[in-house]
Amino acid sequence: MRGVRLSRGGEPSAAPAPGEPRGDWSTLRLLLPYLWRYRRRVLFALGCLIGAKLAIVGVPILLKHIVDALAQAPGGSLLAIPAGLILGYGLLRLSTSLFTELREFFFAKVTQAAVHTLSLQSFRHLHSLSLRFHLERRTGSVTREIDHGIRGVTTLISFSLYSILPTLVELTLVIGYLLWHYEIWFAAIVAVSLALYVTFTFVVTNWRTKFRRQVNELDARASSSAVDSLLNFETVKYFGNEEFEARRYDATLAESETMAIKSQQSLNLLNSGQQLIIATAVTLILWRAALGVQAGAMTIGDLVLVNAFLIQLWIPLNFLGVLYREIKQALVDLDRLFRLMRVNREIADAPDAQPLQLRGGSIRFDHVDFSYDPRRQVLFGVDFTVAAGSTTAVVGPTGSGKSTLARLLFRFYDVQGGRVLIDGQDVRDVTQQSLRAAIGTVPQDTVLFNETIGYNIAYGRPGAASDEVIAAARAAHIHEFVSRLPDGYDSMVGERGLKLSGGEKQRVAIARTLLKQPAILVFDEATSALDSKTERVIQAELEAIAAGRTTLVIAHRLSTIVNADQIVVLDGGRVVERGTHAQLLAAGGAYARLWALQARHESSASGAEPVGREAEVTEPRA
Repeated sequence: MRGVRLSRGGEPSAAPAPGEPRGDWSTLRLLLPYLWRYRRRVLFALGCLIGAKLAIVGVPILLKHIVDALAQAPGGSLLAIPAGLILGYGLLRLSTSLFTELREFFFAKVTQAAVHTLSLQSFRHLHSLSLRFHLERRTGSVTREIDHGIRGVTTLISFSLYSILPTLVELTLVIGYLLWHYEIWFAAIVAVSLALYVTFTFVVTNWRTKFRRQVNELDARASSSAVDSLLNFETVKYFGNEEFEARRYDATLAESETMAIKSQQSLNLLNSGQQLIIATAVTLILWRAALGVQAGAMTIGDLVLVNAFLIQLWIPLNFLGVLYREIKQALVDLDRLFRLMRVNREIADAPDAQPLQLRGGSIRFDHVDFSYDPRRQVLFGVDFTVAAGSTTAVVGPTGSGKSTLARLLFRFYDVQGGRVLIDGQDVRDVTQQSLRAAIGTVPQDTVLFNETIGYNIAYGRPGAASDEVIAAARAAHIHEFVSRLPDGYDSMVGERGLKLSGGEKQRVAIARTLLKQPAILVFDEATSALDSKTERVIQAELEAIAAGRTTLVIAHRLSTIVNADQIVVLDGGRVVERGTHAQLLAAGGAYARLWALQARHESSASGAEPVGREAEVTEPRA
């Protein structure tokens, strides 16, 4: 089994092992390197822990001597008050708190650094995973696993270092003192009762953990369902399915309620059993102490000492069930996080990958075969070249594989056969960062960050000056619209850009790509959400921007690509025609049929094309 290795940056990283659940100790071993990076603080905190427990055990011992001194002194004598012992008692109490605060003061850095590192690593790892992973996993479930895993780190460190370990140290000191100074019965009663208490707690807690796990799973399912429903708010409204979504959510909540009741009732059983064991142990200890005092073998101070020891021991043990359950849950959550971080990247840079060397930006799809699912192939031997600085349009019916070509070019997926080349370099042999830095895209479905318009445009090149952002907005013909808004470029666009119309979102996406200034442009239905007038204006701008750049246009409206240097027609995942607009019309093949079909449709529609709304971004769209 592979453990944790240090990355080149010095940060611990989870080993890429299979995604099966690990044992508790294996999970702890994965966490330890994140803590051991601050070994000095860890060792100092452990020293403070031991110092605090020595002081805590010393408090009842001093109390015993104070009681004995007062019991043996002549009545009413002020000189009999053991001032030194009382002062020492107060100092021990103070040192207990001082050592505890010092431990937490210095260990806080260790905990927060581990949380910071794990959060950043998991975030980076999620962005490194393939598009397939993100399409197949629910966003709500993934983010929940990360949140729970990060909280599990804090819970595990807090409960183990601040509760379990101190209690074990104190227990060892107490039993050792009882064995050394008193008859074996005292230590035996404490040890046996403790063993019974721990065994009972672990057995019952393990039994009731299944209820807790089911509650958590149902809670996660409910949360994921709610997030999914809210992300598709408009779709729910379109079909009037609010009540359907509520019933689906309610069914999960009802299951969760039933499990939560069982979990609470099992907790009541656990608490009752624990109190029975504690009460029996306290009774036996005080009975033995009373016999010792009666026989003259023990003093009143000894009885006070034994009683104080028991009080100090049982108070933290009262929470053992809660601690054990929370630690077990934290381990489960942490293991889920490590399993997520062990998910292998489907698309990874080759060990010897080099940055892409651009020499004009020619693109070649060399006999490409591809399938998302082995049972259904999407592309069959697709073969064509986009010459450097030229524009190639790819057209074809829905499902013919047009958008798949853009995904392969970006290397969101790897081909199963053939090659995708840029300037003669296989995209699998270059670094993904350099590959994607060279390509700019305007996708068909534009999704924006829930930020300002300015932020979304500047995302094309973080750090760009405001003048450059405005220039890109002007080129995309959105500057005037933004300028009319009360907050201008500081206007928020809403979740996924829902405060903007489809056309406005598309123009923001175009501006964002223009700001990036890539060598290669990919337009995937880039003007599909625009009205005819705006489409013609932006199309002219796009053609001007594409001049001198290698451009791949995936088009549905054939009128937008008549000036392309080359048009490739796909049908059923195969290239069926290739040529210029005039050549393909003259050939009378698939492209000519598509052109005639669209011409008839547009003629019958006669200006009925949808017009993009100039919606105010300060108000959400219905």
